[in-house]
Amino acid sequence: MTQAELSKAKNPKLRASMAAMRRAAEMARKTAIQTDTGIVIVRDGKVVHISAAELRAGKD
Repeated sequence: MTQAELSKAKNPKLRASMAAMRRAAEMARKTAIQTDTGIVIVRDGKVVHISAAELRAGKD
């Protein structure tokens, strides 16, 4: 689903899911920095590895 579709969903939990995913992503970034590990994301359809150093520098 796209963000527009999510915002128009009838189910309130589904509408709130995007915010929940953003919170989870932020927590994952903080944990990666604290444990000096990287994360893996999908950006523009490609798998991207981001190191803890890059996260600290705000390069994600």
